[in-house]
Amino acid sequence: MRRPCFRAPSIIPGFGLTFGLSLTWLCLIVLIPLSAVFIKTAGMGWDHFSSVALSERAIAAYRLSFGASLGAAFINAVFGLMIAWILVRYDFVGKRVVNALVDLPFALPTAVAGIAFTSLYADNGWIGQYLEPLGIKVAFTQFGVVITLVFIGLPFVVRSVEPVLADIGKDVEEASASLGATRAQTFRRVILPAILPALLTGFALAFARGVGEYGSVIFIAGNMPYETEIAPLLIITQLEQYDYAGATAIATVMLIASFSLLLLINLLQAWSRRRTVD
Repeated sequence: MRRPCFRAPSIIPGFGLTFGLSLTWLCLIVLIPLSAVFIKTAGMGWDHFSSVALSERAIAAYRLSFGASLGAAFINAVFGLMIAWILVRYDFVGKRVVNALVDLPFALPTAVAGIAFTSLYADNGWIGQYLEPLGIKVAFTQFGVVITLVFIGLPFVVRSVEPVLADIGKDVEEASASLGATRAQTFRRVILPAILPALLTGFALAFARGVGEYGSVIFIAGNMPYETEIAPLLIITQLEQYDYAGATAIATVMLIASFSLLLLINLLQAWSRRRTVD
């Protein structure tokens, strides 16, 4: 005789209802708008698509947007982890102020950040006036774009890693040290595998934010074609010329490339989780 199956009551409704509502909401908010981009692009001929989305100017813009975003995300992965470690492991005067400063890029309008960085790093700015004699130019260069993307992407890494570090008690480090492990070995073999999925999540979020960033970058980039022109600005340029199909073509290329990179990062996260569990 088959035994009845009893399940613990859940506050949230069952899987069928919640999955259906979730899928419907994702379709309305994400899938349908993105489908419209692909449909608009599909109506273009290949000649028009390649002349706009695969032109030398567009490829240079893709290279800057994706390259600067990856570079900024890597920098944030290192220093964001360091800041999260300090906030979790140590108590110091002004800790709450530092904690609030981490979230400042979330609340600060991106245009304000762009104007502030441009004023600081211009040739006559507070910092730029000292870098200029050394031959270091930040404003209106690709280097300036990377610095701006580091600023807006930092909170994603810190807030992704911080709760995972908080769950790893100091007793884990003490146990590793008692077994004869050095600090480097403890970090590499104990701490890093545990926080790697969260670190990859923060990296992916920082990268995604950087690829689509517009407001803070256009001020410090200088917007010179083939040199400091980002892909989102190229989309705006197409829209100003009333070439809506061309704008969607560039958006489609960015969407496919971004989705591919994010999918790769998600696969790395899943592999890291399985390796940690095993």
